[in-house]
Amino acid sequence: MALTRGDLAPDFEAPGVLGGERSTYRLEDHRGRPVVLVFYPGDNTPVCTRQLRSYTADMDQFVDLDAQILAVSPDDLDSHEAFSEAQGGFGFPLLSDTDKKIAADYGVLGPLGFYRRSVFVVDATGRVSYVHRGFAGATFRKTPELIAAVAGS
Repeated sequence: MALTRGDLAPDFEAPGVLGGERSTYRLEDHRGRPVVLVFYPGDNTPVCTRQLRSYTADMDQFVDLDAQILAVSPDDLDSHEAFSEAQGGFGFPLLSDTDKKIAADYGVLGPLGFYRRSVFVVDATGRVSYVHRGFAGATFRKTPELIAAVAGS
C-alpha cells in the first residue's frame, strides 16, 4: 500500500552530511515542526543540482515556517560531501539511503529500483500532509508549491 496524505510518516535513521559535518539524522528528532523530505535521484546531476540549489536559495522561506528540509538520495556520504562542496554547500543535510530502505518505505522507487524525484511534507505531528511522486523526465516541485504545502500542514 502506497503512503498517502494523512498516513503516519515512517520513521527513519540515516547518515547525512551538512556543512562538511557527518551526523545521524532521524525523522523523529524533528517532531513538533514540519519536515520537507526531498527524494532526489543522484548527486551531480543537472536537475538534482538545480533543485537543491533552488531550495537553498529559498531557505529563508522554509525557515520562516520553521520547516526542516531533509534531502535523501541513494548516494553515499563521500559523494554527498563532494557534491555539497562543489556547489558551495546546501542549506540542509544530504542523507544517504544506500540500501534504498527509506525510499522503499515512502514508495519512491520506480522501475528497476531507481529513485523517483519525490517530495513529502510531514507535519508537526508526524503525519504526511503532502505527497508528490515524480516520474521519468519530470521536473522538480518549485518552492512556492512546497511553501504552500508546509503552510497548509
